[in-house]
Amino acid sequence: MQYFVSVVQQIGHGISASLLLFVLTLVFSMPLGLLVCFGRMSKFRPLSAVAGFVISVLRGTPLMLQLVVVFFGPYYLLGIPVSNRWRFWAAIVGFSINYAAYFAEIYRSGIQSIPLGQYEAAEVLGYNKTQTFCKIIFPQMVKRVLPPVTNEIITLTKDTSLAFVLAYAEMFTLAKQVAAADASIAPLFVAGLFYYIFNYVVAFVMDFIERKLAYYQ
Repeated sequence: MQYFVSVVQQIGHGISASLLLFVLTLVFSMPLGLLVCFGRMSKFRPLSAVAGFVISVLRGTPLMLQLVVVFFGPYYLLGIPVSNRWRFWAAIVGFSINYAAYFAEIYRSGIQSIPLGQYEAAEVLGYNKTQTFCKIIFPQMVKRVLPPVTNEIITLTKDTSLAFVLAYAEMFTLAKQVAAADASIAPLFVAGLFYYIFNYVVAFVMDFIERKLAYYQ
């Protein structure tokens, strides 16, 4: 138990760093995904094509590569020197745009699953397009996309470990350093336990929200 407490204390900073990366990624990627979704569904063909291409690139290339490009891009493309402080924000930007692409496709599937009759009924009631989306389409879409969104959030929790490629000291990176210093794999199991506990909490909260929104049952 004393060794467990010692390991937790050593990786404590990494735990908070991983949580901060997780929270900020969700804050930026979920609304950004909705904007990309609108672009993808736009009737303006050039905008739709650009959004589709961006989604294709972000989903078709490794997240680790995207993080490297975001971090070193300002230097190699614009000649702007990068600093240690930029590592954190590069991780946020990289994770946010990557997950925004996935959220965009999830949102699109949810919106397109709404029957056409819902739009027609809203038009009969005198709703404009904004009112139709906010009051009728969006609430139904949220209920339908919660399961795949939950999966992406759980995946994000584990993907935060990829920030090591930018030398960002998140939890798993510190756990590996402690494991190497102690010549023991126990710190890695401690990190794995924290990932499991956090994902369990995320799944519990999302399941609670899903049950609250399932008023039709």
